[in-house]
Amino acid sequence: MSTTAAHRAGLSADEQKARAETLHNSISEQVEQLNDSEKWRAFLEFAAAFHAYSLNNLLLILAQRPDATQVAGFRKWQKLGRQVRKGETGIRIFGYSTKKITEEDDKGEEFERRIVRYPILTVFDIRQTDPIDGAEDPSSITQQLTGADDHGVIGALTNYLLAEGWSIHYRPLPGSRNGYTDPDSQAVVLDDRLSREHAAKTLIHETAHILLGHTSDPLDYVSHRGRMEVEAESVAYIVAGLLGCDTAVYSIGYITGWANGDTNLIQATAARVLAATHRLATITQSAAAA
Repeated sequence: MSTTAAHRAGLSADEQKARAETLHNSISEQVEQLNDSEKWRAFLEFAAAFHAYSLNNLLLILAQRPDATQVAGFRKWQKLGRQVRKGETGIRIFGYSTKKITEEDDKGEEFERRIVRYPILTVFDIRQTDPIDGAEDPSSITQQLTGADDHGVIGALTNYLLAEGWSIHYRPLPGSRNGYTDPDSQAVVLDDRLSREHAAKTLIHETAHILLGHTSDPLDYVSHRGRMEVEAESVAYIVAGLLGCDTAVYSIGYITGWANGDTNLIQATAARVLAATHRLATITQSAAAA
């Protein structure tokens, strides 16, 4: 029996359930601590610099770049201390502007009116940029996991997903993207440069998206992306925690960002998160004990 299996074998079902609830409660506590930090305030100032896009433009952005989180124009990124990398393909969206024109009425008298225009604009996601040397970078409140132990997660969840008709792929992903789920091709893709520990956490996160039904309706995901990302990463944090792996340096910042610091959202998703946690814990425990 592996160390991970032995770790969990010492817990009864009720004890594991209580441990999962404790871990979930700790998310809100840690989010509140981050909310009071200077790091969070700097991050909020950075986030506030971005334009709020219409639903149509959000759909355009995600259709061209599904992992997009923060987008801005070329010069706006420079003002924010980041540079768009050479060779990056921009995301095309509709802008909005008005133009005053002068016309004549039936009597030959001039009058002014405004016409609305929707010019095509090019924006770039933060993952297509790098910090400018010497500039402060408040854009991230997460740290990558660097451990070499996957705690049995990768094998267990790979076998589960393959049995459910999904495929698993590893390849370099652009920017800071760790992984994504493509429901059309039923594929889960992970960045092949991740540490084993971070790859395991990411695979839990993507599997949670599937179990929670986040991949079934792209429009619903766009409309409720913050809640769904909070749910998936909360599951990843708790499942990893049950295995003895603390992912707080990444997960808490990730959850805080998507929840916009709202601990009420975290608590409101508790039932769904804990239900998915139980399913994933059962899958990983069964595989480890085999």
